[in-house]
Amino acid sequence: MSSEGKITKIINGRLLLHHEIVENSYLWLQDGKIISAFHSFFEEKREPDIVIDAKGAIISPGYIDLQINGGFGFDFSDIKGSDEKLQEDITAVAKGLLQFGCTAFCPTVVTCAPEVYTRVLPLLRRRSGDAETGAEILGAHCEGPFISFEKKGAHNETMIQDAENGIAALDEAYGPELIKSDTIRIMTVAPETDGMLNVIPELVKRNITVSLGHSAANIHQAEAGVKAGATFITHLFNAMKSFHQRDPGMVGILGASDLPQPSHANRHPSPSSTSPDSSKPDPRPFYGIICDGVHVHPNSVRIAYYSHPRGCVLVTDALAGAYLKPGVYPLAGREVEVRGASGAYLKDTDTLAGSTVSIDQCVRNFRRFTRCSIVEAIEAATLHPAQTVGIQDTKGTLNAGSDADILFLNDDLEIQRVFVRGVEVELSPSSS
Repeated sequence: MSSEGKITKIINGRLLLHHEIVENSYLWLQDGKIISAFHSFFEEKREPDIVIDAKGAIISPGYIDLQINGGFGFDFSDIKGSDEKLQEDITAVAKGLLQFGCTAFCPTVVTCAPEVYTRVLPLLRRRSGDAETGAEILGAHCEGPFISFEKKGAHNETMIQDAENGIAALDEAYGPELIKSDTIRIMTVAPETDGMLNVIPELVKRNITVSLGHSAANIHQAEAGVKAGATFITHLFNAMKSFHQRDPGMVGILGASDLPQPSHANRHPSPSSTSPDSSKPDPRPFYGIICDGVHVHPNSVRIAYYSHPRGCVLVTDALAGAYLKPGVYPLAGREVEVRGASGAYLKDTDTLAGSTVSIDQCVRNFRRFTRCSIVEAIEAATLHPAQTVGIQDTKGTLNAGSDADILFLNDDLEIQRVFVRGVEVELSPSSS
C-alpha cells in the first residue's frame, strides 16, 4: 500500500461524509491522500491495486488532540537530556498515540522559563506523521505563561507574566520560534492580562490560534478577547470562573448572541441551530473540553454541547503519566500523582493537573454523556479540531485531498484499525 502511485480501495465500510454516515460507498487512497473515485476510476480508467474490506466498520478520519502535555512517562516541558533523547521521547509519544486513534496532535508546553521554550519548541515544529514515526505533530500548544495568577491551576506562579510591553513580551518569553509559522499552532492566554487585548491580533497575524484560558475574566473581558481575535477556549469549565447568573464569566460566551459576525469562516465553527445566524459562520469560539468524567461533570458536558454543538472540541489534556500505571510523574519540573483511571493531581494536593484519558475514550464518553449521534461524537475529535487550527482542507474529513489518516470503528466506537497516510498501523492487543 505504501508503494508510490498504487491505488487502494476500501469497500464495505460506512463512511463519515458530509456530516452523515454513508453506506454503499467506497474510499480511494493514493500516495497518502484520499482521492476522487471519479478521477481515478472514470477518468484514468484505473482499477485499484489493493482492495481492503472494512467488513461493515464505521470509517472515520483520524482523531486530532489539540491539548496533550505528554504521555508514556514523558513531559513535553521536560528539558532533561540531549536533544536526541528529547526527540526520541517525543517520537515515542507520537507512536503511542496511534494506538488510540490519535493521528495528529499539538504537544502542549505549560508555563515555563524562557530557556525551556528555547530548548523544546524547535523540537515541536510541525512534522508529518506516518505509521513508523507516529502521529503528525501540528505544532506546539503554548499554555502560558500569559495567564491569570488566580486561575493558574497546576502552573508555576513564579513564571506567570503579563503582556504590558505588547508582542515584545511574548517574543522575549518564547524566543525566535514565535515568528516561525510551523512551530506554535495554539496559544492559551488570559484576556484580562495587561496588554493582552492588543497582542491577540498580532498573534492571529502570525497564524496562531489564540485560545482563552487559565483566566479570571468576567463576561465582558472574555467577549473582548473574542472580539480581538481569539477563536478557542482552553478546557472549558476548568481554570476559569464558575458560571454565575449575573456574570457568567468565560462560560457565558457559549450563550453570546451579539458577537461581531466573522468576516470569513476560517477557524470559526459552522452554524448550528443555536447560532445567532444559522446561515453564517458562528462568531462564538470553539471550546476544548476534557471528557474524562473527572474534570467536567457529564451534566456540564451536556449543557455545553446543547448550547454550542458545532463548537465542541474533545481534548485529553493528558500528562506524562497517561497510559501508565498509577504513580508520580513530571510536569514542567513539578510532580503530579496519577491516582486512578483518570485524573492527575499535584502531588499531595487535590489540585487537578491534567488527565490520563485517551482521545478515543473521550469520544465514547462524549456520546454517552450527551446522547449525541455517532457523527457528532466523531466530529468533535476530527472536523472541529481541524477547523480550530485551520487545517480542515487536509485533516478531519474523508474528502478528496485530505490526508489518508483513517480509523475503522465498531458501533461502540472502539478502534479496530488505524491508517496513517494510507499505511496501516500495527495495533497492540490492549488497544481500545
